[in-house]
Amino acid sequence: MQAIRSILVVVDPHQEDGLALKRAKLIAGVTQSHLHLLVCERKHDHSALLASLSAALEVEGYSVSGQQAWHENLYQTIVTVQQAEGCGLVIKQHVPENPLKKALLTPDDWKLLRYCPGPVLMVKTDKPWTGGIILAAVDVGNNDGEHRTLHSSIVSHGYDIAALAKGELHVISAHPSPMLSAADPAFQLKETIEARYREQCKAFQAEYDVSDSRLHIEEGPADVLIPFVARKLAVAVTVIGTVARTGLSGVLIGNTAEVVLDTLESDVLVLKPDEIIAHLEELVARR
Repeated sequence: MQAIRSILVVVDPHQEDGLALKRAKLIAGVTQSHLHLLVCERKHDHSALLASLSAALEVEGYSVSGQQAWHENLYQTIVTVQQAEGCGLVIKQHVPENPLKKALLTPDDWKLLRYCPGPVLMVKTDKPWTGGIILAAVDVGNNDGEHRTLHSSIVSHGYDIAALAKGELHVISAHPSPMLSAADPAFQLKETIEARYREQCKAFQAEYDVSDSRLHIEEGPADVLIPFVARKLAVAVTVIGTVARTGLSGVLIGNTAEVVLDTLESDVLVLKPDEIIAHLEELVARR
């Protein structure tokens, strides 16, 4: 996170609390990143708002620029500007969709998580990060190259946020429930599954300096356990990764990040592997 030189901050003129900008200021204050403010709207002119925000930020010592833009829809507008400005992080305030609308249409924030070629911080609360717990969600059971790289990125970003917030990093890894039909006998009993995961976690803990007290291994689906543990620990930020899945779009991510977005009571930082980012950048360039 220290390497981020420019942050794209999505400014919603209808959200008076400006939570995304508050988080951006916190991060930029430590990383010295440039802030690029973006209003995504086609109908009304918000140049006065952008000028006012920019002037106030400059007085506070921030490097800042701003624009209003619209490209077909919300997520495409954000992605287009993120690429054009070379922003290494997108920060947006998340507002849950109406459940009925969500059942019929894919929410814009889900699309942003899927298609943005870079990290996205969804801000959900005004709870201070300072002194808080940062929760990194990893899948220790998947040890292939893509997951190892993603785990490294998740934990690294988690430590970065913990450092700037003077907080503490915790790690959660979910493991599957016993399956009597499993070909491997180790996955037929709860005790053997947990023992195998804890064994795999030893190398992970040694590599990333995670003590037993900060490691949470739980049985069950990740999209249920991550919000449960985050709530129990009163987490300030949850860091989660996404990997490629096959599907109609060709770049669909695993849906855990999307599902937990509304159920988590913390801010959410979503990361992708480098290969997925490169592929998404190619898609944006072809438009």
